[in-house]
Amino acid sequence: MNYQNVTIAAISTAQGEGGIGVIRISGDRAIEIADNVFKNINGKKLAGMKGYTAAYGSIIYENEKLDECVALVFRAPHSYTGENVVELSCHGGVYITRQVLRAVLEAGAKPAEAGEFTKRAFLNGKLDLTEAESVMDIISAKSRSAARSALSVKEGALRKKINEVKDGLLSVTAHLSAWADYPEEDIAEVTDEMIFSACDKAVAALEHLLSTYDMGQAVKQGIDTVIAGRPNVGKSSLMNLLSGYEKSIVTDIPGTTRDVVEDTVLVGDVLLRLSDTAGLRETDDAVEKIGVDRARQRLDQCGLLLAVFDNSRELDGDDFELLDLAARIPSIAIINKTDLETKLDIAQVREKVRNIIYISAAKGEGREAIVGAVEKIAGTDKLNPSEGILSNERQRANVRNALASVREAREALASGMTFDAVTVSLEDAISELLEMTGEKTGDEVIDRVFHNFCVGK
Repeated sequence: MNYQNVTIAAISTAQGEGGIGVIRISGDRAIEIADNVFKNINGKKLAGMKGYTAAYGSIIYENEKLDECVALVFRAPHSYTGENVVELSCHGGVYITRQVLRAVLEAGAKPAEAGEFTKRAFLNGKLDLTEAESVMDIISAKSRSAARSALSVKEGALRKKINEVKDGLLSVTAHLSAWADYPEEDIAEVTDEMIFSACDKAVAALEHLLSTYDMGQAVKQGIDTVIAGRPNVGKSSLMNLLSGYEKSIVTDIPGTTRDVVEDTVLVGDVLLRLSDTAGLRETDDAVEKIGVDRARQRLDQCGLLLAVFDNSRELDGDDFELLDLAARIPSIAIINKTDLETKLDIAQVREKVRNIIYISAAKGEGREAIVGAVEKIAGTDKLNPSEGILSNERQRANVRNALASVREAREALASGMTFDAVTVSLEDAISELLEMTGEKTGDEVIDRVFHNFCVGK
């Protein structure tokens, strides 16, 4: 499709009641179409305005004034999409924004597809593919670190890292090709040491990028976290401490929580998808037993376990069962009720769990210690949001494949294979990196990237 021949429009703000609603128009005819529905208060046409200027007026639809409006004009190539763009800002609200959009569509625009504005920005060279993906990460960010990390990628931090690796590999492969194809020219001989050095630099950089993926997911998507322990150890109090309000019912009666209580909370810079489960114990109560069974199912699937123990009671069989499980998955042992006399043998806990925190959930004490422990396990205590990090499986797969190809090239060289074989592997690595940034990729990959975008962005 020739995008220059199609002008698109969509509502770019969340649809609902609000102070303002924005209808974005992009394409060669954007200013002409906007002039068909927008009447400037001073009578001047938008076509006569420079880029980065605004006008106040009204939206006229079916010969009636629909709403007051501010029109912002952006001229190609100095716009988000790289095309002529007009943004019509009217009062927010489902009816008004939809009517303004209808007026724009009837004036000649086509409805934008999901992510089409950002797709055009990519196709017009305003963004690379990683920067385009970061747009949705910025929109969906649920923490300061998630927003900062996404913004850094939007500003090119990840692209710069990829380009450094790619340029290093391109330099070696170009040298290899020139030296092999033009032996009569005065071209410096390619040495094994030169290739090994380039491969080692690429491996180190790609391995570091891969190491950022899990941290990025913890910041971006959060961690499925289960609060578990025997009845009445303070699980619900811990849930309320982390949530900041009374999400779970707290009583002194064992078995109060009979089903899984869920909430999503921000602990430091890590999003936890919390599940407060029924107390782990053998019971004849049919309803409580269902809750215990569901708790055990959640434990088998969780990414982080907050195992709660009662400081004022000795460990029993249910506690030891939980400790055995905690030894096999990422866990934090939380010793609750530290305001009471100590009867728990902490040495038995230390044998199974490395991360131990002491709290008094009932008194609201210990949240900061939990934050530190969670960030340490998630790796976000070492995360620098200003660095470019991998944020999705597509990027991770490209980096992983590129790394495998560079290692393959190094192994080929070490085993005495010809430079041609080494070059093939290095070119495979370069292709993966070019696909990651979108410099060399098919329509299918591009369509898949923008498929999950919201309409209007």
